[in-house]
Amino acid sequence: MRTRLTDLAEQAGVSISTVSRVVNGKPGVSDDARQRVLAALDVLGYERPATLRNEPAGLVGLVVPELTNPVFPAFAQTIETLLAGHGFTPLLCTQSPGGTTEDEYVETLLHHKVDGIVFVSGRHADTEADPGRYRRLTSSGMPMVLINGYSPAIEAPFVSADDAAGVAMAVRHLVSLGHSRIGLVVGPRRFVPAQRKIDAFHEQLVAHGLADETTADEHVAISFYTVEGGQSAATRLLESGHTAILCASDVMALGALRAARQRGLSVPRDVSVIGYDDSPFVAWTNPPLTTVRQPIEAMARATVDTLVARIDGAPAQNSELLFDLELVVRESTAAAPH
Repeated sequence: MRTRLTDLAEQAGVSISTVSRVVNGKPGVSDDARQRVLAALDVLGYERPATLRNEPAGLVGLVVPELTNPVFPAFAQTIETLLAGHGFTPLLCTQSPGGTTEDEYVETLLHHKVDGIVFVSGRHADTEADPGRYRRLTSSGMPMVLINGYSPAIEAPFVSADDAAGVAMAVRHLVSLGHSRIGLVVGPRRFVPAQRKIDAFHEQLVAHGLADETTADEHVAISFYTVEGGQSAATRLLESGHTAILCASDVMALGALRAARQRGLSVPRDVSVIGYDDSPFVAWTNPPLTTVRQPIEAMARATVDTLVARIDGAPAQNSELLFDLELVVRESTAAAPH
């Protein structure tokens, strides 16, 4: 038992006495420490004592667009953990091309009588989609929170990354390195996060004297949020002489790195590349990727806290909580080539 407590304490980053109090169901332990001990039990393969098993509070639907982009599994895992801490069992619904649609998932969740739904970058982010599907949910009293993709037409709380501030930080960094030909690789314009990034990028180019309002869009290359999409869009920007590329996702940034190498260019000597999200793998790319970090844990915690409050009876209202981003500078950006 002593060895097990020592292992758990080391894994959780807490004292042995804290582990003992959690395992034995004693008071005087913070929620954060308790969750770390529970996570350590799971990671090290120990079965949780019966006294630590949460009484089920209900079901919550968690709808994400796909799992190939690492940012979505990160959101899903964090939200699931936080929901479990409140006693809720999450039902993960993952969309894929040709598979079950968001509307079909919602019907299934309603059939299972879920207590609430979290939508991560769902159809609510698509300005061409009908927001009526969400209005019907809110009118039925279904508690829900939507992540990244604010819509004034939906009477529900939104949690979003401050994309305008993130783009501004990235552009300022590139300008400080002497770059004057900066391009943006981004997904389809009809999505709210893409629109916000494009609008902020235009503003930054104009503010730094790198373009005017009529020419700013010439520095934007639109494609899909995939490696191939990033490669195609980055190739267009490189062909037009850009020496720095800001990508709207880390996955697209991988495509930009590939595009540079295919043209015989060195990153960052010949071209600087910035990603978006700070996915777990980008610190190990070649070179390690400078990126705009999305505060996934803080956004997930706000989402779960807001949803639980709605389930407990807090009124629904259209609101958006914006979260600050952080520029993580690594080796994929450097001074502009002379």
